[in-house]
Amino acid sequence: MSEQLIEGLPDAVSLRCLAWVPFYLHPKLELVSRSWQAAIHSPELFRARQEVGSCEDLLCVSAFDPDNLWQLYDPHRDLWITLPVLPSKIRNLSHFGAVSAAGKLFVLGGGSGAVDPQTGDQDGSFATNEVWSYDPVIRRWTPRASMLVPRAMFACCVLGGKIVVAGGFTSCRKSISQAEMYDPEKDVWDPIPDLHRTHNSACSGIVIGGKVHVLHKGLSTVQVLDSVGREWTVEDYGWQQGPMTVVKGALYVMSHGVISKQDRESVKVLVSASEFGRRIGFAMTGLADEIYVIGGVIVPDQWNLEIKPMSDVDVHDWG
Repeated sequence: MSEQLIEGLPDAVSLRCLAWVPFYLHPKLELVSRSWQAAIHSPELFRARQEVGSCEDLLCVSAFDPDNLWQLYDPHRDLWITLPVLPSKIRNLSHFGAVSAAGKLFVLGGGSGAVDPQTGDQDGSFATNEVWSYDPVIRRWTPRASMLVPRAMFACCVLGGKIVVAGGFTSCRKSISQAEMYDPEKDVWDPIPDLHRTHNSACSGIVIGGKVHVLHKGLSTVQVLDSVGREWTVEDYGWQQGPMTVVKGALYVMSHGVISKQDRESVKVLVSASEFGRRIGFAMTGLADEIYVIGGVIVPDQWNLEIKPMSDVDVHDWG
């Protein structure tokens, strides 16, 4: 940077001042000067935000329409920030994995949700191995090293700063047991032990107590991985089936019209979720102390035959 960021102050001090400015205002800071524009896009500012503790928790949401559009939600300011369109060649990317690691948003695998009404074909791509990352510092999507196996409807989560993917369906629509781990700093995928079991259903992954838990829809058993290189173990916790998320290390499940806090010994019902009875295809995730239920569609009933897409965001706060 050839000119001082703030006249009379060392740039290191100026960066720490800029680090306190909220993320949503960064595009306006770029307009001040070329040196400020360079600073806003620099990794030094990101590190300064980490040092002063000003990094924000943002909710990342993919829209069904428009195609491959992502938005960030700032819960403190009730503000949506629209990102550049994900530049994948796959239309209506769906059944992908999405996680946050190394300060970036990662979108992994999945396939086309664009269905030919005549043939039922998923736009020629049921599963891909492509991986994209979005860097909020430079505000740009970047292709990353591809997964070793194309997959959709798979378990995807972060363990110890690395991304773990397991199971799902591959490009021939065959359920698979292969698992792999990605190092976002090195941009490298490595195979890890396969799941003990596979199942002809979608699976999901969560991290509780420093362990990866993989759950298949329709199975009561859970496959658990506690560290790199170790074998999976099969446990039967008796967990309820349904949308689930982790908030501050605790598991919450929406099942049978209620949201419950679930552990290995007990189930504690927290709130009725009967209003979601006709709402399907929604996302449920945790952020800070809250559970967010996002989007989906209202299915037809005898009184209303219309399928209604929703943009609603419902928030439950457990304190």
